[in-house]
Amino acid sequence: FDTTLGSGAPPQGEWGMSALTVACASRLLRSAAGLRSPIEHARANPVARALGLSPSDGEAAFSSTSGHEGEGDGSSECARKRPGDDGLPIVYHPAYSKPVMPEGHRFPMPVFREIYRRLLRDGVAVPGKNLFQPARMPSLEELTAVHDEEYVNKFMMGAMSDDDLRRMGLPWTEDLVERTLSEVSGTMLCADLALTCGLAVNTAGGTHHAHRSHASGYCIFNDLAVTAKRVIARGAVERVLIVDLDVHQGDGTASTTAADPGIYTLSVHCEDNFPAKKSTSSRDVALPTGTEDDVYIKTTEAALRESIEEHGPQLVLYDAGVDVHGADDLGGFNLTDEGLIRREALVLDTCVGRGIPVAAVVGGGYDKDLEALARRHCILQ
Repeated sequence: FDTTLGSGAPPQGEWGMSALTVACASRLLRSAAGLRSPIEHARANPVARALGLSPSDGEAAFSSTSGHEGEGDGSSECARKRPGDDGLPIVYHPAYSKPVMPEGHRFPMPVFREIYRRLLRDGVAVPGKNLFQPARMPSLEELTAVHDEEYVNKFMMGAMSDDDLRRMGLPWTEDLVERTLSEVSGTMLCADLALTCGLAVNTAGGTHHAHRSHASGYCIFNDLAVTAKRVIARGAVERVLIVDLDVHQGDGTASTTAADPGIYTLSVHCEDNFPAKKSTSSRDVALPTGTEDDVYIKTTEAALRESIEEHGPQLVLYDAGVDVHGADDLGGFNLTDEGLIRREALVLDTCVGRGIPVAAVVGGGYDKDLEALARRHCILQ
């Protein structure tokens, strides 16, 4: 599979739901490289040089492990292949877990690698079949459609103030720059795959606290907002629904997309959790601390259906945060594993069942037991 970001027309013809998409919904019911025009000082920036973030003239394509990109051998079998034919398209990048956190840090950086390993072990992700990796990082134009250019430059060059770092909640390193860029690209790729075959999942993403000019709550560049604006700008769709079911309100996503009539934001979150100062989403549903499975599912179902009816989306970006689980360290709700299964089934059945492509990201989740946390995240796949 070969797709190019930022150039090329959207797929022609009417999108049709693949057998894989139906099967997935049915089952649930039970090194940074190739910035096209990144930072003006990129060539002079030692961090950019270390990461290989020098400007390039052309658009780099995303790559997969399937071996079907490039010229190929011209076989009819290769020509017939498309994402979804060999399993649910799954996006992963080794940089997702590359930064090393200080001992005792609350952000579970290694969990994305654990998700990947679990998917491999369970046979859900198969190298050479349904694994995809972004082959380029977002361009400056894509990032600044959402973020202030001065802020982008400050982060890329490690020129953030102590207050900036405190808000970000993560220690700045070159590896963090690579991870941040690859996470945005991973969600953009996930959206392209979803528009091709109906459903795709990124094994990271959901940086919904990132605002236009500052980081917040472990979120630096808002992958959901960047992706939504990009698919609209390139003419792939006109209307995007961002469904944020993380336990924390998607304040950054709401604030950075509020002026775009093509983007509708739904946030179902805990009313007494971070952030203290909430933004205004297109539809906010704030539930009390201790909310359990039945009330959560019933409320979410109504909000999702009403949002779809109001906006008529052609693509759903789904933040499937598992910090709604009762065992989560930073949660507030009391959902069970069964509740998570019911939630994922609800979202996919409602959206995919209506022929709306879904690009899902794993969102937030916090637990010292990484195996348990990865298992919760993998319910989505």
